Amino acid sequence: MNLKESIQSKTLPKHIAIIMDGNGRWAKKQGMMRAFGHENGTKSVRTTVENCAELGVQNLTLYAFSTENWNRPKLEVQALMKLLISSLKKEINTLQDNNIKLSAIGNLSLLPTKVHNELLEVINKTKTNTRMTLTLALSYGSREELLNTVKEISNKVKNNIISPAAIDESIINEHLYTHDLPDVDLLIRTSGEQRISNFLLWQIAYAELYFTDVLWPDFTKEHLYEAIIEFQKRERRFGKTSEQLN
Repeated sequence: MNLKESIQSKTLPKHIAIIMDGNGRWAKKQGMMRAFGHENGTKSVRTTVENCAELGVQNLTLYAFSTENWNRPKLEVQALMKLLISSLKKEINTLQDNNIKLSAIGNLSLLPTKVHNELLEVINKTKTNTRMTLTLALSYGSREELLNTVKEISNKVKNNIISPAAIDESIINEHLYTHDLPDVDLLIRTSGEQRISNFLLWQIAYAELYFTDVLWPDFTKEHLYEAIIEFQKRERRFGKTSEQLN
């Protein structure tokens, strides 16, 4: 039995989030500039997106560029932005052919105008697609997201739109970038690093964490299948005992 046949369709994660790490190290191993690693990482993005859609995963969120990434060398940031534009133009047909809706979360106002416009154009063209939602986390930081959420809710309390007593988890969810998405079921991080790096801190409260040593440009559909199979082996108790689940 191959790996794909081992995956149980009934217990697929509804929302997979991936920290795509290791592009720079992969390029260094090849004796190339970091931008070469980012460019090759787009192949893994395409493979992962297509295979998630084929399996029936409803939501896939990719950590493409963090708020902290703006602090990287200027030339690398420029290369990443150019790559983002070219990838969006190149992959629009893939998204349409696979009936995938594109979305984006983060402080998108910080993106260069060309990137922002191209992103909005692809989002608009794919907005009626229904097979899977692909969300790109761009200029994204979870602490900034939570800070903005607190400010928005506080402002509504101040203006008597929301009462303090009414604030619960659902109110917070409504004010997050991810208000249209379910909580993350499976978080994957490549390259051997075992940390969250300010990614979807609220949304991964009960996610299963999966770390692999594979560098992102080397991440194949088999690696994706292995992560999902591992997810399906785990007992998700959400604070309950095993006996309560049976």
